[in-house]
Amino acid sequence: MSSYYVQNFGCRAAQADGAAIEQQLRERGLKPAPVAGSAQVVVLNTCTVTASADKDVRAAIRRLQRENPDCKILVTGCYAQRAPQEVASIAGVNWVVGNSHKGKVGEIVCGTQELVSISGAGPAGGGRGTGSATAELFVGDIFAHTELLAAPVFEAAHERTRPNLKVQDGCNNRCSFCIIPSVRGRSRSLPLDAVLQQVNTLVAAGYRELVISGINLGQWGKDLDGFPQRRPFAALLRAVLELTALEKLRISSVEPMDWTEELIELVAGSPRIARHAHVPMQSGSDRVLRRMHRRYRPWHYAAKIRRIRQAMPTAAIGADVMVGFPGETDDDFEQTRRMIEELPFTYLHVFTYSSRPGTPSAEMPEQVPPAVMKERNRILRELAAEKKRAFLESFVGRELPAITLGAQKDGFTEALTDNYLPLWLRGEHQANRWIPAIVTAVSGDSLTGQCR
Repeated sequence: MSSYYVQNFGCRAAQADGAAIEQQLRERGLKPAPVAGSAQVVVLNTCTVTASADKDVRAAIRRLQRENPDCKILVTGCYAQRAPQEVASIAGVNWVVGNSHKGKVGEIVCGTQELVSISGAGPAGGGRGTGSATAELFVGDIFAHTELLAAPVFEAAHERTRPNLKVQDGCNNRCSFCIIPSVRGRSRSLPLDAVLQQVNTLVAAGYRELVISGINLGQWGKDLDGFPQRRPFAALLRAVLELTALEKLRISSVEPMDWTEELIELVAGSPRIARHAHVPMQSGSDRVLRRMHRRYRPWHYAAKIRRIRQAMPTAAIGADVMVGFPGETDDDFEQTRRMIEELPFTYLHVFTYSSRPGTPSAEMPEQVPPAVMKERNRILRELAAEKKRAFLESFVGRELPAITLGAQKDGFTEALTDNYLPLWLRGEHQANRWIPAIVTAVSGDSLTGQCR
C-alpha cells in the first residue's frame, strides 16, 4: 500500500491523535491521498461519546465500501476501544485498533515484523470479529496505557494559522454519563520539555497563535514529578510564556474546579493569553449534578463564571450543557435555563443526553422521552443565540485584535478575534497576521470590521 487517508471524528484530542497517526504513516513511506475514495488504506479515527457518533462511523464505513471497495479500512479511536467486536463485525473492516494500540497503527498497516512481538501470539483483544472474515483486533487494557500521542493539528484543512497541540489525555473523573475514562484511560500529561519543544518548533515555523487542548486539560502535570501538586497547569502556562516566543496562547476547555484564582489572574493579566474561557457546566440543577457525579455545586459554578467575567470584561465565556439526563424534571431544566440566562455566557454547546453502555447513567430509571429532550435542547439553543448576538453587538464601534485565517469572500478576509469572535475584515489580507480591527457591524453570527 502506498497511499492513505485519515478521517477524524469527534473532539480536538481525537484530531491530535489523527495527526500523530498520519505522521506514523508518512514515516513509513505512505503518501496522503486527497480524498478517501482514492486511498489504498483509510483510517477512521472514531468518537463514541454519543450513539450518533457511533452511527456516523458505521455510515462512513458503508460509504467507503460503495465508493472505494478495494481500499483497506482500519478503525481506531474511542469506538474501537469501547466495542471492538461490534466494529469488527462490520463488513469491509480489516483492522480494529483500540486507543491502547493507536501508537502502532503504522506498524499494523505496513505489517512490520516488530508488530509480532507487540501482539504476542495473536491480536490483543479477542481475535477476529464475528461478522468479518478478515478483521483483526488490536485492543488491550487502556488503564495500563501510558503513551500519549501528540502531533499539532489545525482548525481546518486549508486554514493553517492556529495549530492545536494536545498536551494531556485521559481522565480520572467518573461522571456517571461519560464513557471517555474507560476508552482513554487515566489522566496523563505530555512532559514539559516536550510541550516546550513542540511550541518552539511551531513558533519557528511562523505560527503566531497556538491552542492547547486535552481531555481534562486542567489536570495537566498532576501525574508528573517536579510540579506543584495543586496548580501544575498554571505552571505550564507560565513556562510557555517565559520560555517561548509564542505571541498568543489559547486555552481550550478547562473544568470549573480547575479555574483557580491563580489561573484566572494569569489569563487576565497576560496579553499573550487569549481572552477566552470554556467552562463545562452540564446542568444548573444541584440534584442533577449530584446524579452526574460532578464535583461542584451550581453556586460554585456561578461564582466561578462571575469571577472570570469580573477579571476579563471582554472575554468569550462558553459552556457545555446537557439536557435530558435521566430523572431531569421540568423544574431541574428550569433551574438550568434560568442559570444560563443569568450568567454572562457568550456561547453554549448544547448536548442531548445519549445513553452509553457501561456507564452508571445507562442503568438509571426515569429516562427522559426523546421529544422532551429535543424541546429542551431547542430552548437552550435559542437562548444561547440571543446571548451570543448581544455579545457581538456590544463590540460595534470598538477595537479588537484579530488573527487573519486566510479565506476571502466579496472583498473581506476571514479572521478570529482574541476573544473568539468570527470577524470578516475588509480588504485582502495575508493569513496568520494579527491586525487591530475596528468593528463596524454585526452580520449574522459574525462581526465585520476594518483595519484601524
